[in-house]
Amino acid sequence: MTVDPTRWSIATRLFALLVVFVVAVTLLATAWTIRSARDDADRSAARACLALATSIADNPYVVDALGTSDPSARLQPYAVALMSDTSTDFVTIMRPDRTRLTHPDPDEIGRAFVGTITPALRGESFTETYAGTLGPSVRAVVPIEGDGEVVALVSAGVTVDTITQSVGERLPLVFAAAGATVVLGGVVSWLLSRYLRRVTWGRGPEELARMFAYYEGVLHSVREGLVLVDDRGRLTLYNDQAAELLDLPPGGIAAPVPLTDLQLPDSLRELLASGRRASDEVHVTDDRVLVVNQEVTEPTEGPSHPSPSTGRGGATPSGGATPSGGAPPVTGAARPRSRRTLGTVTTLRDHTELTHLTGEVETMRTLSDALRSQTHEFSNRLHTIVSLIELGRGDEALRFAADELDLGQRLADRVVALIDEPTLAALLLGKAAQARERSIDLRVDVEPDLGTIDVEPGDLVTILGNLVDNAFDAVAPTLDAPAPSPDPTGRPARPPRVEVTVARVEGGVQLDVEDDGPGLDDVELAFRRGFSTKPTSAGGRGIGLALVRQAVGRVGGRLDVATGPDGTTFSVLLPDRRPDDVDTAARRRGGVRS
Repeated sequence: MTVDPTRWSIATRLFALLVVFVVAVTLLATAWTIRSARDDADRSAARACLALATSIADNPYVVDALGTSDPSARLQPYAVALMSDTSTDFVTIMRPDRTRLTHPDPDEIGRAFVGTITPALRGESFTETYAGTLGPSVRAVVPIEGDGEVVALVSAGVTVDTITQSVGERLPLVFAAAGATVVLGGVVSWLLSRYLRRVTWGRGPEELARMFAYYEGVLHSVREGLVLVDDRGRLTLYNDQAAELLDLPPGGIAAPVPLTDLQLPDSLRELLASGRRASDEVHVTDDRVLVVNQEVTEPTEGPSHPSPSTGRGGATPSGGATPSGGAPPVTGAARPRSRRTLGTVTTLRDHTELTHLTGEVETMRTLSDALRSQTHEFSNRLHTIVSLIELGRGDEALRFAADELDLGQRLADRVVALIDEPTLAALLLGKAAQARERSIDLRVDVEPDLGTIDVEPGDLVTILGNLVDNAFDAVAPTLDAPAPSPDPTGRPARPPRVEVTVARVEGGVQLDVEDDGPGLDDVELAFRRGFSTKPTSAGGRGIGLALVRQAVGRVGGRLDVATGPDGTTFSVLLPDRRPDDVDTAARRRGGVRS
């Protein structure tokens, strides 16, 4: 079966490469060590032979023996003893004409010496490797001088076989060290490949490159913002949509950036830094309403073993769907950190336009409720008029119908006549009907000749509608709550009051919404996402005032709050027009003043 190396994982390739590298380096190191040991042995043998030959040449006994009639008789035993004592293979004393006087083989005595002697005849000592009668050997040749002349030569040497044998005695240690190196290198390579197999999920470089290309394409093609934060609270990655939603630098970042260095809303920064799970949380930025989902990422053994708390692909679906087989995630609940986490993956959906449409739908619903309430009231009044006519009291029926008609028409005529913006007029009429149904005394004071309010109708509805709703909730019980009890003195209880004032001032139009409720304990807290004095419902609460501040900042206006135990007044200054050259950040600074 043919093995295709291109299908090997990065860990397998690295392991094979490291093993080959370790073996190759070990072989080269072993060869170099053996060669170096052989060279060291040759040099050591040459030095030892030179020292021995020099000591023989300087020995007076040798010079005296050379002057006798039979020098070999005295020098041969001397040379044999030296060879035995110094582990030298030969010591040859010769005359200048190469005639041997000593030799390990007595049969060679008297024959010519085989080797180089010319430098020695000039009085120089030298060493060489030469093949003589005993085979290749490392030898030293030293002149023996008498009365200033070279009278003889001495050569001491060690055969190459002897040197090779001495080097061979060291080879087991060299081979053992080489084997230990290979084994240690193999173990280290295996451990490193095991680590890489775990962090790369056993994938090859081609597959990782393909996956990276796919993920990069998905990252920049999805229409939701995607933000990745590591376990140290640093922004590591985001896509183009997230850059647009959060006003981040386009094109990504080269290195992780701490969340504290980014211009993010406090609530969103807290969520990203907390590392907790979040499902469909609503966060308000300066100019957007974002629905945020956040999931914790944990290291896994591979793509086939996703975390049981995540959806398919390892992340909670951005739509907030419940993972299969599990309970719905709890918004804001901190995830247990029993295992090491890598960080969080956060998705952002822009619901700004949807929120505006929802506000418009809510306005229409208010009008619809008002019409329903008026239909009910008019039905009762019609029955009363019919009964009066049947009783023959036509004049009283006429006066009753005229009074009721004037009461409702008076407010409608006044609002429509003073406000050119039909959306605002319809909103105030709807709120008036809603106030009557909730037993709230709504007073509307619109300055004559107010003129056109140069603000987008959607922003105007968002600002005034949410402020009036907030005032209603602050002063009046809900429809299901019991009605207020009468005064102990017998006088009827004064209904809660909400007053809306629209007047033109220098630089724009000012909207004041005043209520006689209990007031706000913390003004800044009231404008944070999630704050509400009403019970929590399935749809979530606490976004109305945050939307008001966002809309006021968007149109370049100013929002002031005055609160106390006798009530709260929200004052909004809307500019006559939105200059195009006003810096966006400056408009956003038109925040809350208390």
